[in-house]
Amino acid sequence: MDNNTLAQSRDANRSLARRTFTISMIFVLCLGMGQLSHGADQKPLKLSPEVRERCVQILQDGMHSDEFWPSIHAAEGLTLGGYGDEVIEYLTPKLTTEEDDQKRCGLAREIVRAGDRDKAQIMLEILAGEDPHGHVHAAESLYKVNELGDGVAMRKRFQETDDLRLKLMTAAALARSGDKDALAFLRKMLSHEDPELYKVAAWILGRIGDKTDILRIRRNLSRDADELTHAYHQHSLAALGDPAGMVALGKNLQSEDPFVRTYAATFAGDAGATQFADELIDMLDDPHLDARYRAAQSLLFLSRPVVE
Repeated sequence: MDNNTLAQSRDANRSLARRTFTISMIFVLCLGMGQLSHGADQKPLKLSPEVRERCVQILQDGMHSDEFWPSIHAAEGLTLGGYGDEVIEYLTPKLTTEEDDQKRCGLAREIVRAGDRDKAQIMLEILAGEDPHGHVHAAESLYKVNELGDGVAMRKRFQETDDLRLKLMTAAALARSGDKDALAFLRKMLSHEDPELYKVAAWILGRIGDKTDILRIRRNLSRDADELTHAYHQHSLAALGDPAGMVALGKNLQSEDPFVRTYAATFAGDAGATQFADELIDMLDDPHLDARYRAAQSLLFLSRPVVE
């Protein structure tokens, strides 16, 4: 589904807090979450040494930037591209000085994604803590790296919270681990009246759902919503193997909306869309920072050897 650094609304009447939440939910993911492994029939993308080097350089420069959340996105891209050791080495010392729980979740998440699973304890403690400031970020981050600990804190938040933002992300983490009730809740949320919530449900189901969710997600495309909301649904459809969703993803790579382009670049990796390699290479020059990072991320991810 989410991101603090992308909370710049195109609609002056839209609540900044609501948009910040949604962007935070959608981003960082990507799919693991990290992105999903290629299918057995997916051939790795062949990148020239020059393009590969450029992708790595873009992400390395991004990780070392002073913009916190974009730097975290760049770190994710490096890990998905096969450079996790570098991410662990650079981000780990930052945990000793960072005091904001939301940012600590971002740091810990990417360190865990890169291979140091012990740092999941940081997110679990924030989720279980009394201060609600980091709860949504903790649940989201644990979902993305597929970590529940003993599951007690995650189930408690899911069962007891009245905050639908938090309930969505705890449901995502639980459903990813096989909880049928949590999965049913996510599917129910597709019908919620608030697009800031139902688009997140679509985003999650595009990653942990199945073919039966294609029709459920497709129904929402008939609802009156903006381009960004439709893009969330289209990209999830593409990730689930829907041909029309894949076509829409390709078109969204050239959208005038930088957020739509960025999400499309992210989902190109999720959906194994090697056919859009040229568009992703062009996006390495995108004026929007996160669009460049996500294009580099997907190009590196799609070029990695197939995971059987």
